[in-house]
Amino acid sequence: MMATDSLDARVDEILKSLGRRTTAPRRQVARLLASKRGAFSAESINAELPEVGRATVYRTIRLLAEAGVLCKALLPDGSPRYSIDHSWHHHHLICSSCETVEEFRSSELERLLGELSDEIPGQVLGHQVDFYLTCPNCLQ
Repeated sequence: MMATDSLDARVDEILKSLGRRTTAPRRQVARLLASKRGAFSAESINAELPEVGRATVYRTIRLLAEAGVLCKALLPDGSPRYSIDHSWHHHHLICSSCETVEEFRSSELERLLGELSDEIPGQVLGHQVDFYLTCPNCLQ
């Protein structure tokens, strides 16, 4: 996981660690992703890069998600949205109306999840908490 501003600079290293070649189209995808603030869909990235093949866009996003560089959240209909993973633990607030995805952090939620993991038999390897809501903008 890495900071947003280092994604473009480290794409060669990331792809090499995954056993993939660094190509100019993959660099273009990484450069655009590094400039993004907030969540985006693979389709929106594809639309912004008409000169890059659709398969390259989708594969590059998948590779970067697998590498922990991108965070993936699912909309209520199951379609994914991605954002740069800033290396801090967080959950998601997902608006069912406008499909915006925001990061959400809460020390109280983490405390509760820690307590719950003590009650679960076996070793908890991770968790995911997404809140589906209608955002304040859509409520207006």
